[in-house]
Amino acid sequence: MTVPRFTAYDSAATVLAGAPGQRTPAQSAVGLQRLDSIDLLRGLVMVLMALDHTRDFFGTSGANPRDVAEPALFLTRWITHFCAPVFIFLAGLSAYLYGARGRSVGAVSRFLLTRGFWLMLVEFTIVRLGWTFNFDFTHFTAQVIWVIGASMVVLAGLVFLPRWAIAGIGLAMIAGHNLLDGVLAEQFGPAGFVWNLVHQPGLLYVGNGTRLFALYPLIPWAGVMAAGYAFGPVMQLDEATRRRWLIGLGLALTAGFVLLRATNLYGDPGAWEGQNGALATALSFVNCEKYPPSLLYLMMTLGPALILLAAFTDARGRAASWLTIFGRVPFFYYVVHIFLIHALAIAFAAAVFGDASWLFGSFSGKPAGYGMSLAGVYGVWLFVVIALYPPCRWFAALKQRRREWWWSYL
Repeated sequence: MTVPRFTAYDSAATVLAGAPGQRTPAQSAVGLQRLDSIDLLRGLVMVLMALDHTRDFFGTSGANPRDVAEPALFLTRWITHFCAPVFIFLAGLSAYLYGARGRSVGAVSRFLLTRGFWLMLVEFTIVRLGWTFNFDFTHFTAQVIWVIGASMVVLAGLVFLPRWAIAGIGLAMIAGHNLLDGVLAEQFGPAGFVWNLVHQPGLLYVGNGTRLFALYPLIPWAGVMAAGYAFGPVMQLDEATRRRWLIGLGLALTAGFVLLRATNLYGDPGAWEGQNGALATALSFVNCEKYPPSLLYLMMTLGPALILLAAFTDARGRAASWLTIFGRVPFFYYVVHIFLIHALAIAFAAAVFGDASWLFGSFSGKPAGYGMSLAGVYGVWLFVVIALYPPCRWFAALKQRRREWWWSYL
């Protein structure tokens, strides 16, 4: 893809410090184009996400994916840690580029607000059905689709601020939220549920036997999306400058992770420890907390992701084309892949164990002895990814042809 180049006065500092809605002609020109590198990176993390969910449904019962003594299983889980941070950061970045196509700040805010509430509704209806395959609406889980929607609602208000303020708020959430780890929901009494939704994962009892497990609290995820939005202008710089920013910031975050993690002073609730063997020690070093994502967890994932975004600028070939298709229809991919993996798990459980009844519920636990080897999990994952490509390609082409306003919500 050819990206229009900035003139000499269009420095990154000028772009980042601009007020909402202010764009140079060069920025507007770039905003009219779709950056394939973003879709490619998003497609990659969507494929990795399918691996994590395949392991959820097909992995053996009783296995601990964070056990440093099981490196193959640990790394299978660890590589998927990149999915949520990268996707949410790119969602914020894409929100900026959506506005850069000539839309007013008010229009961007309205879109974020309505799409955010739409995604939260989808989480508790369609996505919930995909995970449970039942209509007993007494148990809900606030997962990644919920927090993407909630973060969009927050960003809908933030977009009226200068970009330096949006960046500051986002970075404060990311870098400072671990200072709040000692604050517990119980300290707030009856209002403790608010803290569970905001920062501390927990099971909430809504009433009449209805439960909500707040797995993805709002902070710092909303900060990740805000940081992505504030970073958006960098993607409109000329290719050489954009690469320097992406690689420089990516290396800085990655090196910062290594240095801060080595101190065990701050950034994650769990300290790393020396283990029996260099590999196990290295795994302990990168074993960072996801719920909620610690500062070190986000540095560990977003740093390499920015380097990949730079590397994908000129990516070509069949694999890049496949991943780009997935990245262009992330909502469709997410919904379909959950239903497909769940249906395959039911067929496997019924055929091998003669009982799949536990797969029609809250998916809270697997029967003893259930599951495939890790090699089998990878085999199912590859089948799922290959099977998803034709419908995703069809839907991407359909979405490109349609012009009705509501297609932007799918």
